[in-house]
Amino acid sequence: MFKVNKQNKTKDLTEGSPIKLLITFMIPILFGYLFQQFYTVADSIIVGRLLGPDALAGVGSTSSVTFLVLVSSIGICSGFSIPVAQSFGKKDFSELRRLVGNVIVLTSLIAIIITAVTSILCGDILTFMHNPKETFTYAYQYLLICFLGIPATMAYNMAANLMRALGDSKTPLYFLFLSSAVNIILDLVLISFTPLGVMGAALATVSAQLLAAILAIIYMAKTFDIIKICKEDLKVRKNDAIRLLSSGLPVAMQTSVTAIGTILLQSSVNDLGPAAMTSFTAGDKVMVMMISPMDAIGTALASFVGQNVGAKKFKRVSEGVRASSIMGIVYCVFAILLALILGETMISWFIDSESALFASEIIKNGTDYLITGVALYLPLLYIHILRNTIQAMGYSNFAVFGGALELLGRGSMGIYFVPAFGFAAVCFASPLAWVFADLFFIPMYFILLRRIKRKYEIKEGSR
Repeated sequence: MFKVNKQNKTKDLTEGSPIKLLITFMIPILFGYLFQQFYTVADSIIVGRLLGPDALAGVGSTSSVTFLVLVSSIGICSGFSIPVAQSFGKKDFSELRRLVGNVIVLTSLIAIIITAVTSILCGDILTFMHNPKETFTYAYQYLLICFLGIPATMAYNMAANLMRALGDSKTPLYFLFLSSAVNIILDLVLISFTPLGVMGAALATVSAQLLAAILAIIYMAKTFDIIKICKEDLKVRKNDAIRLLSSGLPVAMQTSVTAIGTILLQSSVNDLGPAAMTSFTAGDKVMVMMISPMDAIGTALASFVGQNVGAKKFKRVSEGVRASSIMGIVYCVFAILLALILGETMISWFIDSESALFASEIIKNGTDYLITGVALYLPLLYIHILRNTIQAMGYSNFAVFGGALELLGRGSMGIYFVPAFGFAAVCFASPLAWVFADLFFIPMYFILLRRIKRKYEIKEGSR
């Protein structure tokens, strides 16, 4: 028998009030997302206040690239966990061990390849993104160390997703909390008491991720006897590898397309100079943190929809979307009020306003960027709701088209409008991308819901 803590049993989402289930299910997920965002926010605040705006601009200019790498690794590992969960569900422990062994090997190989390619091309990537000479050195030092830490990032996400596949959704949260605390402490120590500068911030982040990965792997090995694989399980088998890659690569593609649009936008922001880069960095860090509740709503809804589609309770799919909409709209109103009241204060966290050059311009532009984005959160809410619903219904390939439209909206603003209208166009780039994506997701949700009902020959009112 394998060990599983009773508190970590899979939750049944096919019975009971959808809104109550979604709220209780999303709370641990929300804290997990907040801790993940806390990594980069802590880096940025400490770098900006201790090393100055140029250093913050340099670190911030790498965020779109590090985001692309992060979401790609999370997507691959999340996709890999789907066949593992299926094997666990049908109690085929021999197949489960083979798949876990193949996940370990494939994740290791992919991590090595991505690390080698990105590290070699680090300078070329920054040149392509028009990183100015004032911030290039900072950006290069920070980004290179982050690239070298990709294996640690992927190792943690591999372990976390395998634990979730086996029914443990809480332990990854504990490791994220620990790693966030370690990251902040190391940031302060390495930046304040060593000459490492931005390299210290990068080393702090990578070290914290490595610690989380090591602890997660040790915990998983000791807690789940069924994960104790042998040498034979590490042998890559063609059918298992194809099955895992067929699940992991599409998810990675879906999560990566949006990040590419952000890279195009970041390139145009870089052309506006260090002050604009710092404003964009500060505003984006706060805005991404404030997006975490919508991320959590979407992730919780995906599990809710997946279980109810499996149970052929299609009426509950619509009920889950409605419940998520209510939760999300309430949060959007709160977020707008928060941005209006505390937006300028939150932006000022990132710089020393008394000594930083262009401090007033940075705070004004960063606040404008934050308030504009938050005021238009409603289209973003429905991206999270409908994209996750479509994926959970079994049509993950369709979600890629929504991501492509986001890329079109954000990329076109970066390429054509930012050079003409300056930072004002930057403020509207993401909202335009969200509207573009919704033009696809809203009708597609209704089309695919009708399709899946016809597939199972169940009318909407029969449940």
